[in-house]
Amino acid sequence: MTSSYRKNIYFYAMRIPIKLRLLLWLLNRSKSPQIHELNPVEARLAAKKSIAKIEKFIDYPPVPIDQVIDMKVPVRDGEIPIRIYRPTKNIAPLIVYFHGGGFVMRSIDSHDKVCRRLARDNSAVVISVGYRLAPEFKFPTAVYDCYDVTSWASNNPNVHGGDPDRLIVMGDSAGGNLATAVALMSRNLNGPKISLQILIYPCTDATLSQPSIDAYGNGYFLTKKMMQWFLDHYKASDKDIYNPYLSMMLAENLTDLPQSFICTAEYDPLKDEGKRYADRLREAGNKVIFKEYGGMIHGYFNMYKMSHQVSKTYNDIQIAILNALSEN
Repeated sequence: MTSSYRKNIYFYAMRIPIKLRLLLWLLNRSKSPQIHELNPVEARLAAKKSIAKIEKFIDYPPVPIDQVIDMKVPVRDGEIPIRIYRPTKNIAPLIVYFHGGGFVMRSIDSHDKVCRRLARDNSAVVISVGYRLAPEFKFPTAVYDCYDVTSWASNNPNVHGGDPDRLIVMGDSAGGNLATAVALMSRNLNGPKISLQILIYPCTDATLSQPSIDAYGNGYFLTKKMMQWFLDHYKASDKDIYNPYLSMMLAENLTDLPQSFICTAEYDPLKDEGKRYADRLREAGNKVIFKEYGGMIHGYFNMYKMSHQVSKTYNDIQIAILNALSEN
């Protein structure tokens, strides 16, 4: 551990709760290869094993839901898996959820607990999307997968029981990027109509040029080297970096987009692009709620035991959904 890292983690980052600081200490002293030092298959397996070791430490058991359905739905060149969480027999708001993982890792299973909580807390039908991962499927495959499932969800309320007139897109990290890409594509293609986009520490600028990437890009779980590794596997060519469906921060036109709830974490390398994207949306005339959660790191949304800030985030999302849907 370098002296500069020790200075950061033990002095500047004292706002990080003790449980999260302990987790960071354990992760950073590990002698296992880092994600960016592995190939994608190895990285997925390593991440799965690592999460299995700490899962009981960072989160509670999954909350019960009345009905959970796994199925496959058509996309433009095949079909992909989804998981439907239905907590009520009444017509409910519809959340289409896109998991994080740098476009390369994670899955419906990795975000099962997240989606169960969202379904329970909001009495909503949640559809978790198993979009295809890079590098086997390069950009923009994941964007099209997510848009196609969102369109399918809007057109098939009889299958899932959610209300397409109360449609929400949501995701964390890479999933936040995909959620707002779907919102952009829906505007550009005149549907489906989205009532709210919820972006949890989203990546919105693939140039990796925001100051927080250097400030917090080492020692705080998500690193700059990991981000570059993810991007190198996801992009089909360098020009993709400037495509508004990957770098929506660079989009010329951000008008006429859904209401937004955007949150960032204080010690997350992605926090600057989340804040600046919120500012750009607001400047374009959209209604935006932005919140930064103090003492948090990237990935905290999946770490319910680690801080009261996690439950506060879920509560704030619940309020944002209630307010947005009451206005429609």
